[in-house]
Amino acid sequence: MKIMVISPKNKTLYNFRGDLIKKMISKGHEVIAIGPNKDHIEDVLALGVKFIEVPFNKDNISALGDIKYYKELKKVMKEEKPDLVFSYTIKPVIYSSMAAHSVGVKKIYPMITGLGRVYASTGMKARAVRLITGLLYKRALKPTNTVIFQNTDDLKRLVNLKYIAKEKAVRVNGSGVNMEKFKNNELPENHVFLMIARIIKEKGIFEFANAARIVKKKYPNARFILVGGFDNSLGAIAPEDINPYIEDGSIEFPGETKDVIPYLKESSVFVLPTYYREGLPRTILEAMAMARPVITTDWPGCRDAVINEKNGFLIQPKDSVNLAEKMKILIEYPIKVKEMSNESLRICKEFYEVNKVNNHMLDIMDIK
Repeated sequence: MKIMVISPKNKTLYNFRGDLIKKMISKGHEVIAIGPNKDHIEDVLALGVKFIEVPFNKDNISALGDIKYYKELKKVMKEEKPDLVFSYTIKPVIYSSMAAHSVGVKKIYPMITGLGRVYASTGMKARAVRLITGLLYKRALKPTNTVIFQNTDDLKRLVNLKYIAKEKAVRVNGSGVNMEKFKNNELPENHVFLMIARIIKEKGIFEFANAARIVKKKYPNARFILVGGFDNSLGAIAPEDINPYIEDGSIEFPGETKDVIPYLKESSVFVLPTYYREGLPRTILEAMAMARPVITTDWPGCRDAVINEKNGFLIQPKDSVNLAEKMKILIEYPIKVKEMSNESLRICKEFYEVNKVNNHMLDIMDIK
């Protein structure tokens, strides 16, 4: 069978879908990966895929740009004749599903990996974009076989909005995590709070930095590490915006890295105070696989993996004071850190191990 995987960003092909793609290929299927540019092409090709570039801008709301993207996807599908199309994130889901239906692809499986900024914002512009997006979703998802979701909130919302029928929707446990790569690791003796995220506002960057500043006043030896790269998408934060927190010693900022494992090993607690409409943040699963408690928001996706006061804390979005309070608790009661660490590992093994998740995905798509 010829399988086409439509990606919004090449990095996600090997970071988030790499194990799934390898499994497809190991079963004897041909995989064609579609990405927007040639970034990280060596890593993508190392998966064993055929790669085709179809440019698009994921943050651009240009109708002409979207029509061009749709037409190019349709052209590629006519040429390649895939038996199955699997896509993820808003634009690839919408336009590849419509393109696949128009050229007669019989197996169409989109995955909703979070609803993104447009479904979290309340402004007039966001509401207008949401109205258009809703119409496109309804049209695109109608001819699909099954729509895969990564969290319960998104599934319920799209069903309640009547974008899809309930019987057509199925939830999986995120992207899963490779527990042979992200291994159980002993907790360090020091108090080290780690956040890994793109440097955009909605990921809770300022909440983390402000909470660090608060906690440092009482516990000056506690460390707060922010790992991630600057972004040019909407909500991007400029270097000068976080420099004051670095300069006063509130946070350490090593920047972006291809390997987060050394930082996870160094950490005692993982923190993600996001209010971005996540699917199920992979960084949370990686931290859980390495037996780290997690402080995150009571927010779609995040609350699927973190049980409040079991393997971490759920805090209110945009509340650095609430975040600081939970950080202080874990500094003052190290036994809680150990208990939550064990629970994170247990939950991850039971629900989020990548082979379990990928086998479920393959079953949904009837890939033998």
